[in-house]
Parts: sequence; C-alpha cells; structure tokens
Amino acid sequence: MNPALWISKTGLDAQAKDIAVISNNLANASTIGFKKSRAVFEDLLYQNINQPGGRSTSNTEMPSGLMLGAGTKVVATQKIHTQGDMLTTDNSLDIMIQGDGFFEILLADGTSAYSRNGQFTMNAEGNMVTPGAGYQLQPQVTIPPDALSIIISQEGEVSVTQQGVPIPAVVGQINTVNFVNPTGLQPIGQNLYIETAVSGVPQVGVPGLDGFGMIVQGALETSNVNTTEELVNLIESQRVYEMNSKVISAVDEMLSYINQQL
Repeated sequence: MNPALWISKTGLDAQAKDIAVISNNLANASTIGFKKSRAVFEDLLYQNINQPGGRSTSNTEMPSGLMLGAGTKVVATQKIHTQGDMLTTDNSLDIMIQGDGFFEILLADGTSAYSRNGQFTMNAEGNMVTPGAGYQLQPQVTIPPDALSIIISQEGEVSVTQQGVPIPAVVGQINTVNFVNPTGLQPIGQNLYIETAVSGVPQVGVPGLDGFGMIVQGALETSNVNTTEELVNLIESQRVYEMNSKVISAVDEMLSYINQQL
C-alpha cells in the first residue's frame, strides 16, 4: 500500500479536528467570558532509512539522511486566555474581571469551578448565582430584600443602600482566583472550568491587588474570539483538507494506472 494514502489520511483527520475547534470558537463568538481554543499539531514518527551522518564510504559521511514522515496528528487544544472586550450593561449584578483571575463558583456536588462569566443574578434567598444552573458565587454574597441599590467596588466589596439608612451597608466580598497555568484548566461547559493537576492550585486574592484583576460593575467581558481571524483559519484548514484529498486522488490514479498496465 502506498504510504502517501495513510499520510494523507492523518492530514484529513487532523484538519477535521481543527475545523471542529474553529467551529466551536465561532459558535461561541457571542458567549460572555468565552476563551477561544486552538489546535496543536505534531508530526508523527519517522521511518529512518538512512541516518544523517552515516558512513557513505570509509572516508565520507552523509550530510543528510533519508527519513520518511508518517503524517500529522492533533495532540492538544489550548485555551487562549487573553482579555475580551468590555460590554457595558449598567446592570448592577453584571461584573467583569479587568485583568487576570476567575470567579469561584460552587457546584451542586460541593466542589468548586471557575468562570470568567460575570452575568450574575439572585435566587430566592438573595444569593448571587449564575444565570443558567443557579450555582452560587463563592464566597457567598447575599443581597437583603430591602436593598435599593447594589454597589460593587473595584476591590470586590459589595455594599447596598437601604431605605432610611444614610450609609451603605457592606454585605459581602467578591474574591478572584488565579492559577499558575490557566491553560491547564479543564472546560466543562456552562462557562465553567475545573482545576487539574497541571493548572496549579487556586490562589485566592482580593481583586485589584497583588496581580489580581480588578472588578468592573455594570459591564461584562465578551468572548475573545476574533471572527475574521477564525474565518481565515477556517479557509486555510479547508484548503489543507482539499490538498490532502487531492493527494489521495492522485495516489488512487497511480494505483489504477499500474493495475491497468500490468
């Protein structure tokens, strides 16, 4: 069997995965706090026919070898944690992190997840929760039912104004969490990530201090997907897919010619 068939087959598989990554980026171009991904390619093992530097005669060495590649594969998908644009909403429970960090979210099983999505709302008890599944923000922040307005400082301090009380009352503190390697976090959907062995342990801090991003109230962080860039990447992947398909067609014609002539 002609090895070019299998090499091109690996190219088709790899480009199909790349297109899947690009399509997921484009599908989430409007998802608040979404971070785009990119596919990481590696070439496969080589068949060493002649080793570089091997003896060609008793007095000479081969300046280059003869090595045939086996194709390519996608070995990883990396999340790109660059800052998204700011979307002003003027909603008091919409907050974004300007800089590094994540919000800590308490899942239903008691474990923690992490998110850049600051679209929070309140549940029946007045706790700040995520809008989809209703997971609580950690540390827990409870808004009193008689609150007239909610004020969240750049350092994450949450205070409310109440009827007949001239001084705002502090009701909670929003902290942010950093990781040594945020790319190592595992996305689990619902705009959430969980800690892994390679992400590092969560480092909790006060927003705006010691390298932690500050809190901006009344704004949200949009997806960092650049649709123009993704469309260019999609065209490139399509063309590479087509070229690998063309190689398979060419090899098929070569094999067909041999079958007809012999």
